[in-house]
Amino acid sequence: MEEHHRTTHSRQLHTRCGRAIRVARFAPHELPAGMGRVVLDTLRAPYDDREVWASLTPGEARQLAGLLLSEAEAVESRTPGSEPHLAVVPLHGDACEVRVRGHALTIDQPVADGGQDTGPTPVELFVASVAACVAHYAGRYLDRHGLDRGALRVTADHTMAADRPARVAALTVDVDVPELPPAKARALEAVASHCTVKNTLEHPPAITVRLRDDGRAPRPAGGSAADADRPHR
Repeated sequence: MEEHHRTTHSRQLHTRCGRAIRVARFAPHELPAGMGRVVLDTLRAPYDDREVWASLTPGEARQLAGLLLSEAEAVESRTPGSEPHLAVVPLHGDACEVRVRGHALTIDQPVADGGQDTGPTPVELFVASVAACVAHYAGRYLDRHGLDRGALRVTADHTMAADRPARVAALTVDVDVPELPPAKARALEAVASHCTVKNTLEHPPAITVRLRDDGRAPRPAGGSAADADRPHR
């Protein structure tokens, strides 16, 4: 079916009973507003005869509901040419989905902090963005100098502050390039140390968090940080 092949943001839920359930969105840009659809596809298995069914645990049911609701919200809010650069929608429990230019990332909390550990935490993603940016700059440097980036490895670790407000107190990024010519080491370190994300942290941007009135005009968020729930990670 044509609709099946033109769906976007496809996600799959694999149940304990062995079933794969696919949730996707059918909302091509040329489709008139209000005509988008959420697609639920219970994929047929080799042992299926006539009926296709799925048995869900309560947790799986909540996860499926979250996927359906997030796709419904995306279809309803889609206006051709006006999609935000980045959007975050809830999935289930603490889990949410980050959407960027057609890519989807699942964010969650560890089980010990009340989540289901279906993805990294926001702080882990923040640390990853620094490490990935360093890796990008290092990789480009190696390419420019005819060196193999295949062995490049970037690792990162962070420490949370012991006091309020909740924040990352320290972040260390290690760049490992086996067989790097010693004459290139200082230059590579200098290039990697000036990646865009690190530059942004060293020269912090103005950040504004706004509340929207019924999805219309945004307004600055009120209240103090002391009134907010302290994030886990």
